[in-house]
Amino acid sequence: MNKLVLIAVGLSMACNSSQKTVPEKKEDTTTQTVQKTYAASITADELKEHLYVYASDDFEGRETGTNGAKKAVAYIKDQYVTLDIPAAQGNSDYFQKVPLLTNEMPSGAIEINGISHELGEDVLAFDAVKGHFDSIVYAGYGIEDENYSDFTDLDIKGKLVLVKFGEPVNADGTYKISGTRNKSKWSKVSDAYGERSRAIQEHGGLGMLYYDDENFSRYQSYYKRIKQGSSGKLSLKKSNDPIFMNVVLNKKAAAELYPGILNGTATEFLGTDLNLNLTSNGSVIESENVVAYIKGSTKPDEYVVISSHLDHIGITDKGEINNGADDDGSGTVALLEIAEAFKQAAEAGYGPNRSVVFLHVTGEEKGLFGSEYYTDIDPIFPLKKTVANLNIDMIGRIDPKREGDRNYLYLIGSDKLSTDLHNLSEQVNRKYMNIELDYTYNDPHDPNRFYYRSDHYNFAKNNIPIIFYFNGTHDDYHRPTDTPDKINYDLLENRTRLIFYTAWEIANRNSKISVDKVSK
Repeated sequence: MNKLVLIAVGLSMACNSSQKTVPEKKEDTTTQTVQKTYAASITADELKEHLYVYASDDFEGRETGTNGAKKAVAYIKDQYVTLDIPAAQGNSDYFQKVPLLTNEMPSGAIEINGISHELGEDVLAFDAVKGHFDSIVYAGYGIEDENYSDFTDLDIKGKLVLVKFGEPVNADGTYKISGTRNKSKWSKVSDAYGERSRAIQEHGGLGMLYYDDENFSRYQSYYKRIKQGSSGKLSLKKSNDPIFMNVVLNKKAAAELYPGILNGTATEFLGTDLNLNLTSNGSVIESENVVAYIKGSTKPDEYVVISSHLDHIGITDKGEINNGADDDGSGTVALLEIAEAFKQAAEAGYGPNRSVVFLHVTGEEKGLFGSEYYTDIDPIFPLKKTVANLNIDMIGRIDPKREGDRNYLYLIGSDKLSTDLHNLSEQVNRKYMNIELDYTYNDPHDPNRFYYRSDHYNFAKNNIPIIFYFNGTHDDYHRPTDTPDKINYDLLENRTRLIFYTAWEIANRNSKISVDKVSK
């Protein structure tokens, strides 16, 4: 699972000819018995066998772009070859190339109305960009919320947008967004920057100029720490897209750009003279999604995507390996076992009506890059024909808050876009598993914001119904102590079977999952 940091910047359909011909579906066995038969092929022993390999030191923590990640994708591919499940792209290559850029923090200067500022003092920038701008849109607090918006009737497409930290207050001292004297997420430093950047991007803005003198020293410390580090950061390479830029200003720089921001006077369009000359050295690294599928028998052009992320966070500065057994080794091996169960069913004449796609994505820990590439740049199967995404990220452990209460699983997002999917999920669980489905983290006001932190989100933002399966965090989260010996394999078996049953129902029901809500 992707761990949020202070700065969140931007947060071939032919069936493989080697696929075996299967007999027509038998009609003398009940559907429920069939499902139980193949769900039973998902066992704790096989999950454990996979995970002790996949989360071993040999895989070096599976950090995106490293040799460990290459070993991980090779292992996953080998399993699909052994199972005789074809590659999604109709050939022997199961890999979807996901090009990433490794960048150093930019260097250079920003000139504001003739006054030059070297990066690191009064101005900070996190993207390399050059350009001259003589018009900027001021959007107040830069807030887009269900209870308040600074973007109503404001056209920011293709423009730089100046916004400020904080949130609006009513005359009685209550906050407009919360309706109480409690501040909202827009005043939390951990959320404020990323939420504003995301809102501006969603409204078509070219970049964000962010005035936050109150917390500027924290951004400055982050900037200097990353600039001094050797690893830099990764970003998804989008060769044809302009760079969305993010610049942070202290009080001095903001006053030079727009004096009115200090005293509350407002105007939408600012005449200014802003020059950015920011450069960065970097290189392209290759990473891969692994994608296999089983072609549907009666609705082959409709797709159920089951996903998990194959990467983790690599090796610490002290040389300790972060094995990532739960995050997301548990999801990876669960997906392999689900694929095997579907394959066995298909060989016996019970193949799914809809096509089932097994998607292992790269770069989740770096910013959900593999799933973003699949959904936004190169969807192997059309998103308009994708009926649902079931995403598995950490399902092998027990949340410490639930010790002694083992038979549970957190579900997130099942009702965000589709009442139909939520009801189906509940019914499947009651029929087959009776796991307690806990919706604690489905609360839209949950401060952890898990809904936005794993790969399902890139499907959800495209109005594809999703379910995110999650066991919660624990003391070993993102630490070298997240090892295979700490996995609860009986729970991993049960949770994986639940996901298989749910995928089976979605793939075989007469009507596809309906969307009765819209992604926000």
